[in-house]
Amino acid sequence: MKNLLNLFFPKVCEACNNVLTDNEIVLCTSCRHHLPVTNFHFDNAEDVKKIVYGRVKLENATALLHFSKKGIVQQILHNLKYRGHEDIGEFFGKWFGAELATVEAYKHIDVIVPVPLYKSKLRKRGYNQVAKFGKAIATALNAEYNDTVLIKTKSSKTQVFKGRLTRWNDDGALFDISENKSLIGKHILLVDDIITTGATVEACATVLLKIDNIKLSLATMAIAD
Repeated sequence: MKNLLNLFFPKVCEACNNVLTDNEIVLCTSCRHHLPVTNFHFDNAEDVKKIVYGRVKLENATALLHFSKKGIVQQILHNLKYRGHEDIGEFFGKWFGAELATVEAYKHIDVIVPVPLYKSKLRKRGYNQVAKFGKAIATALNAEYNDTVLIKTKSSKTQVFKGRLTRWNDDGALFDISENKSLIGKHILLVDDIITTGATVEACATVLLKIDNIKLSLATMAIAD
């Protein structure tokens, strides 16, 4: 049955659309080798933290991939966000989680919290594109996954390449927390698909940092160049 399904509905690479072999998942071997990985978490790079420097305090921050307009990562994230290919998030989550589990700075994460979608967008799309990404990382780090504590209170349009000030004005009051007792004293890892101007992360972090005695770190699938 599996072979029959593959014959009529072959699985293709999420980057180049070539048919995958039996040993390939989500991406073909060639595209995986050409992914622009950052290695920030291995190199102790400060590139991600610099984006929000002076606005919110992050213990650690990293991104798996570099994102460039019309590049391979944009194609993959488009398939994840708009074509329902949630397995991409799980694929990157397992990969990233395995790497973070070897880095001392991420070994003591208590809770994984995804950047939420507004309720109407969640109903329309049917899923949060970072849910499986976050769950896979939580499993790798032996951490709790909590997608109810951080909520989005207003809708907003996708604004990937807006300036920092405009984006902050749009996103600054979009988030709230449903409760805080369960997270007091915890080290939270906020996860998202991409960080661009940092406005969404800043808005989420500002709310989460109101919880007593927490530490906050960040991990995203990609960072915009």
